[in-house]
Amino acid sequence: MRLEPTMKQAVIRRSVRKFSERRLIAAAVEMDKTEQFPWDIAEEMAGLQYFGLEIPATYGGAGLDSVSTAIVIEEISKANAAMGLCISVHNGVAASPVYLFGNAEQHRRFLNPLAQGKKIGTFCLTEPNAGSDASALETNAIRDGGDYILNGNKVFVTNGGISGINLIFAKTRADGKDLGFSVFIVESEREGLEKGPIEDLMGMRGNPVCPLSLRDCRIPLENRLGDEGGGLKIALSTLGGGRLGIAAQALGIAQASLDASIKYAKERRQFGKAICDFGAIQDLLAEVGTRIEASRLLTHRACDLREKGKKYTMESAMAKVYASEIAVEATRVGVQIHGGYGYTKAYPIERFYRDAKVCEIYEGTSEIQRVVIARELLKG
Repeated sequence: MRLEPTMKQAVIRRSVRKFSERRLIAAAVEMDKTEQFPWDIAEEMAGLQYFGLEIPATYGGAGLDSVSTAIVIEEISKANAAMGLCISVHNGVAASPVYLFGNAEQHRRFLNPLAQGKKIGTFCLTEPNAGSDASALETNAIRDGGDYILNGNKVFVTNGGISGINLIFAKTRADGKDLGFSVFIVESEREGLEKGPIEDLMGMRGNPVCPLSLRDCRIPLENRLGDEGGGLKIALSTLGGGRLGIAAQALGIAQASLDASIKYAKERRQFGKAICDFGAIQDLLAEVGTRIEASRLLTHRACDLREKGKKYTMESAMAKVYASEIAVEATRVGVQIHGGYGYTKAYPIERFYRDAKVCEIYEGTSEIQRVVIARELLKG
């Protein structure tokens, strides 16, 4: 594994940063206030292939490696966490599983519009009574001839309010027999799928998270992704990649917080000098900066293993839990350094603080990540 980025990766970072500074920073403030998704910016991002980061050019994607993908998500999230979330989830748990497990016809019908940003995707796993415990899912898909009939409720669906293609995780039954979990591709316009109101969230307010309900939603056999009963395999593979996207997103938030804290500490004067000259402030900045760099290395190492086709279950969990927790700590420290101003909306650090917390929750809580890590270590 390279510890330094390749020339291509460095160019990608500069390019994404330039776009993000031009289009995403100012938009983040407005999105947080209004909870409105910026379709005009999304169209620009589609033109830059941000909705098909690791999807081959054959399908309209950028064909990037995993480390480059993490760099793109980090830079977007640094400027605008809500858009970083949109891109991370769309790529990691929507477009990616369709590419990896879909057949040629599904690639044509679903992957092409996902990779080209014409349709935004979701992965619907969490339910009112099932989150960390996926085995408690109640959504079911009953085989009816050449169709499936889906019934159930999904909650906290990232991208839900703007999605065009939804991957639904459900228990499958046929002829009265339980066939295990399967994943189904359900178009948003399909009869029987309804979207609930947008959630009033603490952070990430620019991403339209909402519940989805399925009421006798009939879909054809051709919309099943992968084998019947093969949903667990798809979910485990998908969530592994999804963790890396959230780790990269958390990195972006943490880095934005550190940059803002350094800037403020250089400008704010107390007792006749800039507060960055005080040892207490320097200690805070040094600790946060070190942990951010450690998170970046963890994330890129896990991405490198994924790129090489090696097992990365433990490494992705480590990257996700560590990066998400330093994002929360970096923003907390940032608010502290800003003092009273950090508790106002005059500076972006309070938004970073609100945005960061959910990184410890979605795509597997920190507690679940530690369960995964311990399980892998004990296999030793």
